[in-house]
Amino acid sequence: MKRPIYTAVLFAIILLNIDALHAEPEELLVLLQGSSSTELASLVEHAGGRVTHDLHIINSVGARLSPEQFKKVLDSPLITRHLDDLADSSKLLEPLVEQGCKVRGHIEIQVVPEGLVWPLYNKREPTAYLEQLKFEWPPALGAVGSITLGGAEIARELYEDSAIGSMTLKFSPSDRLKVDGRTDLKVSFASPIPESISRTLQQRDFTLEASFTGGCSTDLVPGYKNNHEDFYYNEVGGVDALHLQGVTGRGVTVAVVDSGLWENDSLLNDTAGRGRVLARYDALTDTLDSEVIDESGHGTHMISVIANSDSTIRNGKPSGTYKGVAPDASLVAVKVLDRQGFAHVLEIVRAIQWVVDNRSKYNIRVLNLSFAQKPRWPYWEDPVDQAVMRAWADGIAVVAAAGNEGPDAETIGSPGNVPYIITVGAVTDSWTPNTRDDDYVPDFSSRGPTPSGHIKPDVVGLGGHITGLIHPQSAIAQDQPEDILSTGEFVSTGSSQASAFVSGILALLLQLEPDLTPDDLKCKLMTSAEPAINHDGKLAYSPFQQGSGYVTATRAVLLGRKGCGNLDWNIEADIAGHEHYYGPAIVGENGAPSLPRLDALVSSEPSDEGLSKSRRWGVKDHIERLAAEGSSIQPSVQDSPFDWKELYLQEKAAIEMLSSKPASVNQAQ
Repeated sequence: MKRPIYTAVLFAIILLNIDALHAEPEELLVLLQGSSSTELASLVEHAGGRVTHDLHIINSVGARLSPEQFKKVLDSPLITRHLDDLADSSKLLEPLVEQGCKVRGHIEIQVVPEGLVWPLYNKREPTAYLEQLKFEWPPALGAVGSITLGGAEIARELYEDSAIGSMTLKFSPSDRLKVDGRTDLKVSFASPIPESISRTLQQRDFTLEASFTGGCSTDLVPGYKNNHEDFYYNEVGGVDALHLQGVTGRGVTVAVVDSGLWENDSLLNDTAGRGRVLARYDALTDTLDSEVIDESGHGTHMISVIANSDSTIRNGKPSGTYKGVAPDASLVAVKVLDRQGFAHVLEIVRAIQWVVDNRSKYNIRVLNLSFAQKPRWPYWEDPVDQAVMRAWADGIAVVAAAGNEGPDAETIGSPGNVPYIITVGAVTDSWTPNTRDDDYVPDFSSRGPTPSGHIKPDVVGLGGHITGLIHPQSAIAQDQPEDILSTGEFVSTGSSQASAFVSGILALLLQLEPDLTPDDLKCKLMTSAEPAINHDGKLAYSPFQQGSGYVTATRAVLLGRKGCGNLDWNIEADIAGHEHYYGPAIVGENGAPSLPRLDALVSSEPSDEGLSKSRRWGVKDHIERLAAEGSSIQPSVQDSPFDWKELYLQEKAAIEMLSSKPASVNQAQ
């Protein structure tokens, strides 16, 4: 056993109930834990208090008690543990924006006959003043005729001598134009864009970078071609190939504990138009409802990633693939977040409890938890973590977000810090679906280890600029108009999206093999994930950054193994309080968390963001690039435990064996 690692630098998000903000000063909101929630409820009522949450899943109750009543009940031997600090306030959901910079460029430009329009959004009270503008465009479009910002024209003499195709404008204090709210940057060319050229133009053909006073800047993303018709993450993540074989998550139910569900046809119905939302539960009001209105928008976006049944369109025709990872999965929507992203730890436990209690009724096999809170207690004492462990032990595969508090170490949130479950960090494809050489782990993705020394995340999944559905009047849509496509879809980034992507993959695996246990599913993901490997054979990212590596659906199906998940731990003994487990992380001489021989395993050079000449994902790409270069197939790495060549040959043999077998697609139907 290793000693647990505790640090003050942790994921700084605490979940709480907006009700607690209005509690009377003399009343406490507490959690009482013992051997029976029924006994504890009687104890509270006998003392004159009020039970607010019956949390039998963790043998607890939430209660409102006066300080005198609280002191009285604590004298009872029925109570083995209590929490009396559950009224602190903070917010769960925050947009991923650069801290200190609140000016954002729209995710799309609009190409018009005379040029293009790029909306800018100043999302702070003070006026933002444009300090520098960089613009690059295809020379075939000719010279720029005019540039305006919010209707104010930029002086022509600042750019009239610029070369065709490129300009960098720097503004003196007297020339600076302002951005308040939404302000459109319009560029007109000297001659209208010919239709023959405009038909082939893509957003990545242009570069726009705007810098403002105070060191704030924003740039135009490369974008995808036809993003509203093809969300691309299923192509990049190996899901499309399974859709084409009829593997769409049919017969598997995914529960999403989040902010609710927008009643959109592509979410309510599967690919055949059949209704597939089996239940809607509101944990805020403790009611089974016909509707759980998503005021935030976050939950709808997660459900869209998992199960959007819209067809992907390519070359004007349905491709046979779909926008959601598991478009035929059944759904259970559980609401626990309000419009502003607030929730309470007790209501999260109640939400998970409802899922566990109804798992057989609705065949719930996967539970998606795309949120994270600061680990305030060891995982075995945290109420949410305890509920999550019970769900896992009862046969539900739990997928949790690592959090968005990277790049610092020890920023994994709860419940992602639970060692048993599947914790997902984010990887982005850099808007290029046809190559992985520029795919990387972004800084925001939270890093391990956990406070108890466990390696997290377990894997990384696609979480950069993920497109999905969202209600246009939801809080996130209104707060982030710059991320709404012209067709209404919403593009968002985070480990939340990565978790939803992986939850969808689990539904595909369970359609093919319904008998898989949660431990088997974790094993399949981790044994098939592809680590990022540098040219010298060392890992490009530490296990605290990438876990076992990059998850793709086809590899999980073809190469994932069973029987290796959580072998060293006894979850029932952990839940009962008989045993608790620490991970292998140690504190180095410099005070930073590490692993034995980590320096020999991981490159000392930070991995590039974007295109890398050194980093490759997976042994196949690593070995084959070395072979193409005529380099040594197994570079010499002192005391390296990695035999990449042997792993490559094992994977190659497994694929060849599978390809020689007759197809058995019918089992997926």
